Amino acid sequence: SKIPAYMASTDKAPAQARNLPWVEKYRPQTLDDLISHKDILSTIQRFISEDKLPHLLFYGPPGTGKTSTILACARQLYKEKEFNSMVLELNASDDRGIGVVRGPILSFASTRTIFKKGFKLVILDEADAMTQDAQNALRRVIEKFTENTRFCMICNYLSKIIPALQSRCTRFRFGPLSPDQMIPRLEYVIQQESIDITPDGMKAIVTLSSGDMRRSLNILQSTSMAYGKVTEETVYTCTGHPLRSDIANILDWSLNKEFTAAYNQILQLKTLKGLALHDILTEIHLLIHRGIRCLEHLFFGLINGMSPLRHRLASGTNEKIQLSSMVAAFQGVRDLVVSEAS
Repeated sequence: SKIPAYMASTDKAPAQARNLPWVEKYRPQTLDDLISHKDILSTIQRFISEDKLPHLLFYGPPGTGKTSTILACARQLYKEKEFNSMVLELNASDDRGIGVVRGPILSFASTRTIFKKGFKLVILDEADAMTQDAQNALRRVIEKFTENTRFCMICNYLSKIIPALQSRCTRFRFGPLSPDQMIPRLEYVIQQESIDITPDGMKAIVTLSSGDMRRSLNILQSTSMAYGKVTEETVYTCTGHPLRSDIANILDWSLNKEFTAAYNQILQLKTLKGLALHDILTEIHLLIHRGIRCLEHLFFGLINGMSPLRHRLASGTNEKIQLSSMVAAFQGVRDLVVSEAS
Protein backbone atom coordinates (compact mmCIF):
# COMPACT_ATOMS: atom_id res chain seq x y z
CA SER A 1 0.00 0.00 0.00
CA LYS A 2 1.05 3.59 -0.47
CA ILE A 3 2.68 5.63 2.28
CA PRO A 4 1.08 8.61 4.02
CA ALA A 5 1.85 12.23 3.33
CA TYR A 6 1.44 13.74 6.80
CA MET A 7 -0.50 13.54 10.05
CA ALA A 8 -1.07 15.74 13.07
CA SER A 9 -2.00 13.24 15.79
CA THR A 10 0.20 13.37 18.88
CA ASP A 11 -0.63 9.90 20.17
CA LYS A 12 2.41 7.71 20.60
CA ALA A 13 2.73 4.79 18.19
CA PRO A 14 1.90 1.37 19.68
CA ALA A 15 4.75 -0.89 20.69
CA GLN A 16 4.16 -3.31 17.80
CA ALA A 17 4.75 -0.46 15.32
CA ARG A 18 8.30 0.28 16.45
CA ASN A 19 9.91 -1.63 13.58
CA LEU A 20 7.75 -0.08 10.87
CA PRO A 21 9.19 2.49 8.46
CA TRP A 22 8.36 5.92 9.80
CA VAL A 23 6.24 6.79 6.79
CA GLU A 24 3.99 3.88 7.74
CA LYS A 25 4.33 4.24 11.49
CA TYR A 26 3.07 7.84 11.40
CA ARG A 27 0.35 7.32 8.81
CA PRO A 28 -2.71 9.55 9.35
CA GLN A 29 -5.77 7.56 10.35
CA THR A 30 -8.55 10.17 10.24
CA LEU A 31 -9.37 13.35 8.34
CA ASP A 32 -8.55 15.34 11.47
CA ASP A 33 -5.02 13.89 11.42
CA LEU A 34 -4.31 15.52 8.07
CA ILE A 35 -2.81 18.97 8.47
CA SER A 36 -2.77 20.38 4.93
CA HIS A 37 -5.17 21.13 2.08
CA LYS A 38 -7.75 22.26 4.60
CA ASP A 39 -10.09 23.54 1.89
CA ILE A 40 -10.19 20.10 0.26
CA LEU A 41 -10.66 18.33 3.58
CA SER A 42 -13.48 20.62 4.69
CA THR A 43 -15.28 20.09 1.38
CA ILE A 44 -14.98 16.30 1.59
CA GLN A 45 -16.04 16.37 5.24
CA ARG A 46 -19.19 18.24 4.22
CA PHE A 47 -19.89 15.70 1.47
CA ILE A 48 -19.67 12.90 4.04
CA SER A 49 -21.75 14.63 6.73
CA GLU A 50 -24.54 15.37 4.23
CA ASP A 51 -24.28 11.87 2.72
CA LYS A 52 -23.70 13.33 -0.73
CA LEU A 53 -20.27 11.99 -1.60
CA PRO A 54 -19.67 12.26 -5.38
CA HIS A 55 -17.19 10.35 -7.49
CA LEU A 56 -13.75 11.77 -6.72
CA LEU A 57 -10.58 12.37 -8.68
CA PHE A 58 -7.46 13.27 -6.69
CA TYR A 59 -4.37 14.33 -8.63
CA GLY A 60 -1.02 15.89 -7.85
CA PRO A 61 2.63 15.01 -7.15
CA PRO A 62 3.64 12.09 -4.88
CA GLY A 63 3.64 12.37 -1.09
CA THR A 64 0.98 15.08 -0.83
CA GLY A 65 -1.80 13.13 0.89
CA LYS A 66 -4.05 11.79 -1.88
CA THR A 67 -4.21 8.14 -0.81
CA SER A 68 -4.13 9.03 2.88
CA THR A 69 -7.15 11.31 2.44
CA ILE A 70 -9.41 8.75 0.77
CA LEU A 71 -8.39 6.00 3.21
CA ALA A 72 -9.23 8.33 6.10
CA CYS A 73 -12.61 8.99 4.44
CA ALA A 74 -13.21 5.26 4.14
CA ARG A 75 -12.43 4.71 7.83
CA GLN A 76 -14.92 7.43 8.73
CA LEU A 77 -17.61 6.01 6.47
CA TYR A 78 -17.30 2.35 7.48
CA LYS A 79 -16.65 0.43 10.66
CA GLU A 80 -13.58 -1.77 10.83
CA LYS A 81 -15.54 -5.04 10.59
CA GLU A 82 -17.35 -3.94 7.41
CA PHE A 83 -14.38 -2.20 5.79
CA ASN A 84 -13.30 -5.13 3.61
CA SER A 85 -16.81 -5.77 2.32
CA MET A 86 -17.52 -2.11 1.52
CA VAL A 87 -14.18 -0.92 0.15
CA LEU A 88 -12.29 -2.22 -2.89
CA GLU A 89 -8.78 -0.79 -3.23
CA LEU A 90 -6.68 -1.42 -6.33
CA ASN A 91 -3.22 0.05 -6.81
CA ALA A 92 -0.52 0.09 -9.45
CA SER A 93 0.62 -3.45 -8.60
CA ASP A 94 -2.68 -4.85 -9.85
CA ASP A 95 -3.52 -5.56 -13.47
CA ARG A 96 -5.02 -2.45 -15.04
CA GLY A 97 -6.47 -3.91 -18.24
CA ILE A 98 -10.06 -4.04 -19.36
CA GLY A 99 -10.42 -7.49 -17.77
CA VAL A 100 -10.16 -6.03 -14.24
CA VAL A 101 -12.86 -3.45 -14.99
CA ARG A 102 -15.20 -6.09 -16.40
CA GLY A 103 -14.30 -8.58 -13.67
CA PRO A 104 -13.54 -7.63 -10.02
CA ILE A 105 -14.62 -3.96 -10.31
CA LEU A 106 -17.90 -4.73 -12.10
CA SER A 107 -18.66 -7.60 -9.73
CA PHE A 108 -17.99 -5.47 -6.65
CA ALA A 109 -19.91 -2.42 -7.88
CA SER A 110 -22.96 -4.34 -9.05
CA THR A 111 -23.45 -6.28 -5.80
CA ARG A 112 -25.66 -4.68 -3.17
CA THR A 113 -25.05 -5.16 0.54
CA ILE A 114 -27.69 -6.89 2.61
CA PHE A 115 -27.02 -5.62 6.13
CA LYS A 116 -25.56 -2.20 5.33
CA LYS A 117 -27.33 0.77 3.80
CA GLY A 118 -25.45 3.29 1.71
CA PHE A 119 -22.88 2.99 -1.03
CA LYS A 120 -19.71 0.99 -1.54
CA LEU A 121 -16.37 2.65 -2.30
CA VAL A 122 -13.92 1.71 -5.07
CA ILE A 123 -10.44 3.27 -4.76
CA LEU A 124 -8.34 3.17 -7.94
CA ASP A 125 -4.85 4.26 -6.96
CA GLU A 126 -2.41 5.24 -9.74
CA ALA A 127 -5.36 5.43 -12.14
CA ASP A 128 -3.16 7.04 -14.79
CA ALA A 129 -1.63 3.57 -15.28
CA MET A 130 -4.94 2.23 -16.63
CA THR A 131 -5.15 1.55 -20.34
CA GLN A 132 -7.42 3.62 -22.59
CA ASP A 133 -9.74 0.63 -23.12
CA ALA A 134 -10.00 0.06 -19.37
CA GLN A 135 -10.84 3.72 -18.76
CA ASN A 136 -13.54 3.66 -21.41
CA ALA A 137 -15.02 0.51 -19.88
CA LEU A 138 -14.87 2.09 -16.43
CA ARG A 139 -16.89 5.06 -17.68
CA ARG A 140 -19.87 2.81 -18.32
CA VAL A 141 -19.52 1.00 -14.98
CA ILE A 142 -19.47 4.32 -13.11
CA GLU A 143 -22.64 5.69 -14.67
CA LYS A 144 -24.49 2.38 -14.43
CA PHE A 145 -23.82 1.71 -10.73
CA THR A 146 -23.68 5.23 -9.26
CA GLU A 147 -26.65 4.47 -7.03
CA ASN A 148 -24.77 1.63 -5.37
CA THR A 149 -21.09 2.59 -5.59
CA ARG A 150 -18.80 5.62 -5.45
CA PHE A 151 -15.45 5.71 -7.22
CA CYS A 152 -12.30 7.57 -6.20
CA MET A 153 -9.49 7.74 -8.74
CA ILE A 154 -6.01 8.85 -7.71
CA CYS A 155 -3.28 9.84 -10.16
CA ASN A 156 -0.16 11.96 -10.58
CA TYR A 157 -0.94 13.18 -14.10
CA LEU A 158 -4.45 14.43 -14.84
CA SER A 159 -3.74 14.48 -18.58
CA LYS A 160 -3.58 10.67 -18.60
CA ILE A 161 -7.20 10.37 -17.46
CA ILE A 162 -9.67 10.45 -20.36
CA PRO A 163 -12.05 13.47 -20.43
CA ALA A 164 -15.10 11.22 -20.09
CA LEU A 165 -13.90 10.06 -16.65
CA GLN A 166 -12.82 13.53 -15.57
CA SER A 167 -16.28 14.93 -16.28
CA ARG A 168 -17.90 12.30 -14.07
CA CYS A 169 -15.79 13.16 -11.02
CA THR A 170 -15.27 16.05 -8.65
CA ARG A 171 -11.59 16.92 -9.07
CA PHE A 172 -9.21 17.99 -6.32
CA ARG A 173 -5.59 18.94 -6.85
CA PHE A 174 -3.15 18.10 -4.05
CA GLY A 175 -0.22 20.48 -4.44
CA PRO A 176 3.26 20.08 -2.90
CA LEU A 177 3.47 20.83 0.81
CA SER A 178 5.06 24.07 1.95
CA PRO A 179 7.94 24.09 4.47
CA ASP A 180 5.60 25.58 7.08
CA GLN A 181 3.40 22.50 6.77
CA MET A 182 6.23 19.97 6.70
CA ILE A 183 8.42 21.24 9.54
CA PRO A 184 5.89 20.75 12.41
CA ARG A 185 5.28 17.17 11.29
CA LEU A 186 9.01 16.48 11.02
CA GLU A 187 9.57 18.03 14.46
CA TYR A 188 6.94 15.72 15.93
CA VAL A 189 8.62 12.64 14.45
CA ILE A 190 12.02 13.91 15.61
CA GLN A 191 10.67 14.29 19.14
CA GLN A 192 9.05 10.83 19.13
CA GLU A 193 12.18 9.13 17.81
CA SER A 194 14.68 11.24 19.85
CA ILE A 195 16.70 12.24 16.80
CA ASP A 196 19.80 14.44 17.02
CA ILE A 197 19.33 17.01 14.26
CA THR A 198 20.75 20.43 13.48
CA PRO A 199 18.83 23.39 11.98
CA ASP A 200 20.75 23.11 8.71
CA GLY A 201 19.93 19.39 8.62
CA MET A 202 16.22 20.19 8.88
CA LYS A 203 16.54 22.79 6.13
CA ALA A 204 18.35 20.29 3.89
CA ILE A 205 15.61 17.68 4.34
CA VAL A 206 12.88 20.17 3.48
CA THR A 207 14.82 21.44 0.46
CA LEU A 208 15.58 18.00 -0.99
CA SER A 209 12.05 16.65 -0.44
CA SER A 210 10.50 19.40 -2.62
CA GLY A 211 7.10 19.26 -0.93
CA ASP A 212 6.95 15.44 -0.77
CA MET A 213 6.28 14.51 2.87
CA ARG A 214 6.88 10.83 2.22
CA ARG A 215 10.32 11.57 0.83
CA SER A 216 11.19 13.87 3.74
CA LEU A 217 10.41 11.14 6.30
CA ASN A 218 12.42 8.59 4.32
CA ILE A 219 15.41 10.95 4.20
CA LEU A 220 15.08 11.67 7.93
CA GLN A 221 14.96 8.00 8.86
CA SER A 222 17.74 6.83 6.54
CA THR A 223 20.09 9.65 7.57
CA SER A 224 19.52 9.20 11.30
CA MET A 225 20.06 5.45 11.04
CA ALA A 226 23.17 5.77 8.87
CA TYR A 227 24.98 8.60 10.65
CA GLY A 228 23.34 9.07 14.06
CA LYS A 229 23.32 12.86 13.76
CA VAL A 230 21.32 14.59 11.04
CA THR A 231 23.22 17.55 9.59
CA GLU A 232 23.28 19.20 6.20
CA GLU A 233 26.38 17.21 5.22
CA THR A 234 25.00 13.83 6.33
CA VAL A 235 21.66 14.48 4.60
CA TYR A 236 23.31 15.36 1.30
CA THR A 237 25.74 12.46 1.62
CA CYS A 238 22.97 9.96 2.41
CA THR A 239 20.86 11.05 -0.55
CA GLY A 240 23.81 11.31 -2.93
CA HIS A 241 23.21 15.00 -3.68
CA PRO A 242 26.21 17.31 -4.06
CA LEU A 243 26.88 19.66 -1.16
CA ARG A 244 26.44 23.38 -1.69
CA SER A 245 30.15 23.81 -1.00
CA ASP A 246 30.93 21.30 -3.77
CA ILE A 247 28.71 23.17 -6.21
CA ALA A 248 30.39 26.46 -5.25
CA ASN A 249 33.80 24.88 -5.90
CA ILE A 250 32.68 23.52 -9.27
CA LEU A 251 31.36 26.94 -10.24
CA ASP A 252 34.60 28.60 -9.10
CA TRP A 253 36.81 26.16 -11.01
CA SER A 254 34.73 26.49 -14.18
CA LEU A 255 34.95 30.27 -14.16
CA ASN A 256 38.47 30.87 -12.89
CA LYS A 257 40.64 27.97 -14.08
CA GLU A 258 41.81 26.84 -17.48
CA PHE A 259 39.75 24.19 -19.23
CA THR A 260 41.98 21.20 -18.51
CA ALA A 261 42.53 22.07 -14.83
CA ALA A 262 38.81 22.76 -14.27
CA TYR A 263 37.79 19.56 -16.05
CA ASN A 264 40.21 17.37 -14.08
CA GLN A 265 39.30 18.84 -10.69
CA ILE A 266 35.55 18.50 -11.31
CA LEU A 267 36.00 14.93 -12.59
CA GLN A 268 38.09 14.05 -9.51
CA LEU A 269 35.47 15.49 -7.14
CA LYS A 270 32.68 13.77 -9.04
CA THR A 271 34.45 10.40 -8.85
CA LEU A 272 35.56 10.81 -5.23
CA LYS A 273 32.07 11.60 -3.92
CA GLY A 274 30.12 9.50 -6.41
CA LEU A 275 28.13 12.45 -7.72
CA ALA A 276 25.82 12.22 -10.72
CA LEU A 277 26.44 14.81 -13.41
CA HIS A 278 22.69 15.36 -13.76
CA ASP A 279 22.51 16.35 -10.07
CA ILE A 280 25.47 18.70 -10.49
CA LEU A 281 23.80 20.40 -13.45
CA THR A 282 20.51 20.71 -11.56
CA GLU A 283 22.15 22.25 -8.50
CA ILE A 284 24.23 24.68 -10.60
CA HIS A 285 21.09 25.68 -12.48
CA LEU A 286 19.33 26.47 -9.18
CA LEU A 287 22.38 28.33 -7.89
CA ILE A 288 22.46 30.49 -11.00
CA HIS A 289 18.76 31.32 -10.63
CA ARG A 290 19.48 32.50 -7.09
CA GLY A 291 22.52 34.45 -8.31
CA ILE A 292 23.69 37.95 -7.58
CA ARG A 293 21.91 40.70 -9.53
CA CYS A 294 25.15 42.40 -10.56
CA LEU A 295 26.12 39.28 -12.53
CA GLU A 296 22.74 39.01 -14.21
CA HIS A 297 24.27 39.18 -17.70
CA LEU A 298 26.60 36.28 -16.96
CA PHE A 299 23.86 34.22 -15.34
CA PHE A 300 21.48 34.83 -18.25
CA GLY A 301 24.02 33.40 -20.67
CA LEU A 302 24.70 30.39 -18.47
CA ILE A 303 20.98 29.62 -17.96
CA ASN A 304 20.47 29.67 -21.72
CA GLY A 305 23.38 27.29 -22.12
CA MET A 306 22.39 24.91 -19.31
CA SER A 307 18.94 23.94 -20.63
CA PRO A 308 20.11 22.26 -23.87
CA LEU A 309 23.02 20.74 -21.93
CA ARG A 310 20.63 19.09 -19.45
CA HIS A 311 18.47 17.92 -22.36
CA ARG A 312 21.43 16.28 -24.07
CA LEU A 313 22.46 14.63 -20.81
CA ALA A 314 18.95 13.28 -20.21
CA SER A 315 18.87 11.96 -23.78
CA GLY A 316 21.87 9.80 -22.94
CA THR A 317 25.56 10.09 -23.83
CA ASN A 318 29.02 9.83 -22.31
CA GLU A 319 29.23 11.83 -19.07
CA LYS A 320 32.84 12.87 -19.79
CA ILE A 321 31.70 14.52 -23.01
CA GLN A 322 28.88 16.26 -21.14
CA LEU A 323 31.25 17.42 -18.40
CA SER A 324 33.51 18.93 -21.09
CA SER A 325 30.46 20.64 -22.57
CA MET A 326 29.50 22.08 -19.19
CA VAL A 327 32.98 23.50 -18.49
CA ALA A 328 33.17 24.88 -22.03
CA ALA A 329 29.78 26.58 -21.59
CA PHE A 330 30.98 28.35 -18.45
CA GLN A 331 34.28 29.41 -19.96
CA GLY A 332 32.67 30.58 -23.20
CA VAL A 333 30.36 32.93 -21.32
CA ARG A 334 33.26 34.04 -19.08
CA ASP A 335 35.41 34.93 -22.09
CA LEU A 336 32.47 36.80 -23.63
CA VAL A 337 31.98 38.89 -20.50
CA VAL A 338 35.72 39.62 -20.23
CA SER A 339 35.92 40.71 -23.89
CA GLU A 340 32.89 42.99 -23.50
CA ALA A 341 34.33 44.51 -20.33
CA SER A 342 37.64 45.25 -22.05
